[in-house]
Amino acid sequence: MIVITGAAGFIGSNLAGFMNTRGSSNLVLVDSFNNEQKNKNLVSPQYLACIDRDEFFIWLDKNHSQVEFVFHLGARTDTAEFDKSVFDRLNLGYSMTMWSACARHTIPLIYASSAATYGAGEFGYHDDHEIIRELKPLNPYGESKNNFDKWVLDQPTCPPFWAGLKFFNVYGPNEYHKGRMASVIFHAYQQIRETGRMKLFRSHKPGIPDGGQARDFIYAGDLVKVIYWLFTNRPDSGIYNLGTGKARTFLDLTRATFRAMDLEPLIEFIDTPADIRDKYQYFTEADMKKLRRAGYTEAFLSLEEGVEDYVRKFLIPGRYY
Repeated sequence: MIVITGAAGFIGSNLAGFMNTRGSSNLVLVDSFNNEQKNKNLVSPQYLACIDRDEFFIWLDKNHSQVEFVFHLGARTDTAEFDKSVFDRLNLGYSMTMWSACARHTIPLIYASSAATYGAGEFGYHDDHEIIRELKPLNPYGESKNNFDKWVLDQPTCPPFWAGLKFFNVYGPNEYHKGRMASVIFHAYQQIRETGRMKLFRSHKPGIPDGGQARDFIYAGDLVKVIYWLFTNRPDSGIYNLGTGKARTFLDLTRATFRAMDLEPLIEFIDTPADIRDKYQYFTEADMKKLRRAGYTEAFLSLEEGVEDYVRKFLIPGRYY
C-alpha cells in the first residue's frame, strides 16, 4: 500500500490521480475529510481506503508491514495565518510523528517542505543542507516548514529513503478550494472572467516595477512527475528544491492567462495589503542543480505552456482532475 497524506488537497489529489495513471490504485488516502468542497478532488482517483489524519498513526502501527511508501503532503498552508500553535500541531508536530513512525517501521518517506523557508532570499535559493539553519522565513508557515527541515537534519535514525521537497509556486487543477491561498493563475482567471481585467499588486520596493515581482511557478503536472521519479528512482536522501529554475513576473503570468482566454490584457495595479507588505517575497527562483545531478532530466513546461493547459483544459470547462 502507498500512503498519501493531504490526499483531498491540491497536490495530494493530483499525486493520487497521477499514481493511478502509472498503474497504482493501492492508495491509502489520509486527510481530515471535513471539507465537502475539497472532497470533490477524490471523485476520480481510485484508492483502497480513506483514513482520518487523527486516526492514521494507530492504523499505521497495525498495518506498517503492508505499507511500501509514504507521501506526507498534508499541512496547514495558509501564509496569512499567524497563530503559531496551529502550525506547531499540524505541520511540525504531525510531521515529527510521521518521520519517527517511518523510521521505526523502515518505510521510505517523501514530505512537503516549502520555498517559504527561504524568506526574503538573503541566503539565496540553494537547497544545500548547510544553509538551512541560517534561513529566516517571513511567516509562521515558513517557520514551521524550516523548523521541521532543521529537525530532520539532526535525526540519528531515518527512514531507509527520504526526501524533503521545497515546493515553489505550484499551480494547477484541484486548487479551487484554497481561497486566498490559491495560485495567482487561478485568481487571475476568476477575476478576468468576472470583470474583464486583472488587478496586480503595486511594487513597494525600489528598482522593481509594478508587476515585476517574480516567482518560480511550477505546474502541478510537472511537480507530481518529479515526486513519482523520486519514488521510483530513490537517489541520495536529502532536501531538494522543486521549481522550474526560472523566475517569471506576475505581468508574464497575467498576460499568459489573458492569452489562454483569447482576450487582450487589461491590467490595473493596487497597493499590496498592509498586513502582508513587509512579509512579501519579491523574487524566488529554485536552484535545481541538486535534482538534476541526482538524475532527473525531464524538461518543465514554460509558464505559457502550463497556463494554457490549466486554463483551457481545466478552468474554462470547470473540470476536476
